[in-house]
Amino acid sequence: MKKNIHSVLSILVIIAVLAFIYITLKPQWVSKGEEALAEFSTDRALTHVKEIAQKPHYVGSANHEIVAQYIESELKELGLETSVQEGFTMSDWGNLVKSKNIMARIKGSNNTKALLLISHYDSAPHSASHGASDDASGVATILEGVRAFLYSKEKHKNDIIILFTDAEELGLNGAALFVTQHQWAKDVGLVINFEARGTSGPSYMLMETNSGNAKLVKEFAEAKTTYPVSNSLMYSIYKMLPNDTDLTVFREQGDIQGFNFAFIDDHFNYHTQQDDLAHLNKTSLTHQGSYLMPLMKYLSNTDLNKAPTTEDFVYFTVPFTFINYPFAWVLPMTLIALGLFVLLIFIGKAKRIITFSEIFRGFVPLLGAIAIAGIVTFLGWKIILQIYPQYNDLLNGFTYNGHLYIAAFVLLTIAICFAFYNSFSDAKLTMNHFISPLFLWIVINSILAYSLRGAGFLIIPVYFGLFLFAIYVVTQKANLIISLLFGIPTLLIIAPFIHMFPIGLGLKVLFGSAILTVLTFGLLLPVFGSFLKKGIWALIFFVASIGCFAWGGYTSGYENGKAKSNSLLYIYNADNNTYKWATYDVNLDEWTKKYLGQEPKDAIALNDLPLFSKYSSGFTYSADAPKITLSKPTVSFLLDSVRGNTRYLKIKITPNRNVNRYDIFGSTKMDFNNFKANGAAPLGEKGNKLKRKGAKILSYYVINNEPLIMQFNIDAKSVFDMTLIESSFDLLTNPLLNVSKRASWMMPTPFVLNDAVVIREKIKPTKVVLDSTPTATVAKDSLNVANDSLRPSPIVVP
Repeated sequence: MKKNIHSVLSILVIIAVLAFIYITLKPQWVSKGEEALAEFSTDRALTHVKEIAQKPHYVGSANHEIVAQYIESELKELGLETSVQEGFTMSDWGNLVKSKNIMARIKGSNNTKALLLISHYDSAPHSASHGASDDASGVATILEGVRAFLYSKEKHKNDIIILFTDAEELGLNGAALFVTQHQWAKDVGLVINFEARGTSGPSYMLMETNSGNAKLVKEFAEAKTTYPVSNSLMYSIYKMLPNDTDLTVFREQGDIQGFNFAFIDDHFNYHTQQDDLAHLNKTSLTHQGSYLMPLMKYLSNTDLNKAPTTEDFVYFTVPFTFINYPFAWVLPMTLIALGLFVLLIFIGKAKRIITFSEIFRGFVPLLGAIAIAGIVTFLGWKIILQIYPQYNDLLNGFTYNGHLYIAAFVLLTIAICFAFYNSFSDAKLTMNHFISPLFLWIVINSILAYSLRGAGFLIIPVYFGLFLFAIYVVTQKANLIISLLFGIPTLLIIAPFIHMFPIGLGLKVLFGSAILTVLTFGLLLPVFGSFLKKGIWALIFFVASIGCFAWGGYTSGYENGKAKSNSLLYIYNADNNTYKWATYDVNLDEWTKKYLGQEPKDAIALNDLPLFSKYSSGFTYSADAPKITLSKPTVSFLLDSVRGNTRYLKIKITPNRNVNRYDIFGSTKMDFNNFKANGAAPLGEKGNKLKRKGAKILSYYVINNEPLIMQFNIDAKSVFDMTLIESSFDLLTNPLLNVSKRASWMMPTPFVLNDAVVIREKIKPTKVVLDSTPTATVAKDSLNVANDSLRPSPIVVP
């Protein structure tokens, strides 16, 4: 009975430690409006979010300009002189847009290099996103943080540049405009960027640098933030994700390093209609502020001149603490662990407290649990997707009840572990069988030491396991309390990844969490192996797992606030005079069926010129649509001449209705040289030939119906074959179509062209016409030598 009580208490201690880890990942309070004026206030920051995120404000919308004016006015309220930079850029993704950046600068007393604070103010297009988290929260963090900093009259040496970029959601265009064309860019020594890839959770710090990270690590450590959450493995994971941030442009185009801060939980709200004030987690916003204030105070007073370094540091966090050490330590630490492991085995063997036969037997439950848990979880999630096909509607791969499925599979994995060790181990043999997970972890760390040294910190829990094993070898006794104490580093360092991996990468990687759970169980074997009733514990965790699966099924439906995404487009093909409804959806609902019918046709033919989407979504179904009158754009050839073997072309496309986007395609047999669109060359283009993937040439996001002008040359023998797709984001408001509103439990599908009226037609050469439009759009900047925004000087309005 006493042993059983110890088992229960051990489980409760582990739960308490895990709860402590979760609670201390971020502040659990919201700083109020009555907070001291020199301190960051979440309530005051939320007033900015409320103003900015009232409505969708994507580039080209009326609300976009309203938000820009609000930000300018708030900077002026702080006593800062603002400047505006406008101009066209074409990203390396092929996205062309006229961006409008908003800036201010606070002069330092003895500037080395400037500290740049950055967030973007545009929201995602196509999906009715209010952009509360992404990225009104970032703008609000900076506005409130700068207000508190100025009020406190903190002395600082370095200039502080405040930059609110435009068109981040389209292709990081605003950041590219600043880095490549603004005179302040050369003054920047370090960037702090605030972002969001969800609407809740802790804010993770991610470094970006072209060289070693040693200086960044040391600077972050010196700033002494209260709730640091990061590790040197995370940037490797970040690079696996299909997205970049504005900071990426600074690193790639300007060799400027810096920090990203982003919260990523509740990823299902990312870029959707549900990215609104109601879904923004207030403590996540508080966490952003808890980073900004100490970093701004420290970095505005340190030397930001970048000394080139190739040295990298391993770093990781435990509650309230940021730990780091050089990469150079990783391999020696692994070798020392291996040496200590071998030494302890021989001592144990000499003392006859371990046997090689039992050591080898210890691999049976460990490897068996890894194999079965991995396979069951991988296939289990596939089966769940078959049972609940609606989960495929969420393109980001994380369902509304995703946390339940994480819990369900983790609990099931723990049940599998207890079942295996119940069958193939015994409490008296626990320390013999503990050798197998120690060995496996040392092997894993040996591989990481050569291939992924950023994960080198994973050796630390192994050391605690070795110390625990050493105590057993010396005393020949196992103590449960000591085992629990030495197991805490495993929970602090490894356990958070079990939860974080599927949040960051989607539920498709749940099998990875299951395998990591078994490996974690292995390091905690001195605790779990001492349980006498392992079979009962296996049953308890299995029942708990079933409960989570059942609850997941119960909450698998849609409702207001947890909406089903769907899509609909009206497509007029002017070349064959056809009119179609089209969707990307796999699972049709009552709204889409109203237009596509009960038995829609497949839409394979519409995918011959695939429109860009983050997850490579293509049209799935189509149906005939009513014919309406749409004004096609005017295509004018301003230049079409042949000199030698080269054909020189300049084409102007002018909309004759209110439009938001053009997608231009060209045959893959055509090579485009010296390509420019509205005066902008592709960012980072090397050589004369336009690099492109497939047929796509560019996507142009239109503001105020400004025409698209393309200038390029091709081989004179090439067959001219280009197509335009013109889109207006007015499907639901177009009076000619009378499309009904979605139900309250529905929302537009993100990451794709959606709710659009589309015209598609070939670009056909015409007689050359004269045009008075300027051949290039020069970036305009309202800056008037104002290195110090606090020093009044006249503003030149472009």
